Amino acid sequence: MNHTWTAPSIPMPTLPQKRAAERFAVAVPARLTWKDQRGMTRFASVVTRNVSELGVYVECPSPIPISQFRLVQFQLERDERATPGVPQALRDGRTLSAVYRIQPATPGRPQGLALRLLIDPKRVQTDSHERHRATA
Repeated sequence: MNHTWTAPSIPMPTLPQKRAAERFAVAVPARLTWKDQRGMTRFASVVTRNVSELGVYVECPSPIPISQFRLVQFQLERDERATPGVPQALRDGRTLSAVYRIQPATPGRPQGLALRLLIDPKRVQTDSHERHRATA
């Protein structure tokens, strides 16, 4: 006896947005600077993939030896800071950030790092409010 079970076609509920800030797809070159375990200053050229007021996801063309929760300085290349969609916190130069997720490199995909921007939340709210007033 052959029994085939098929799932009923019930529409999946849409999940509420869990992000604290909207993300924008932005592909611009940037630089990471950090101190390794020996205290040596390290640099890496990266490419942003998406940004928000509170975080940024970057991809590294070649894998870098960095650990989760490491503090890094994140900086967009000077000529790219005025790119539409880039939050004000990233336009000002270096931004202290923490690595909170590392996506290992695979044969078809470069290493990825999710960074949490360590900025004053009140500053983010003020910047967002001013931008909203400017577009209203």
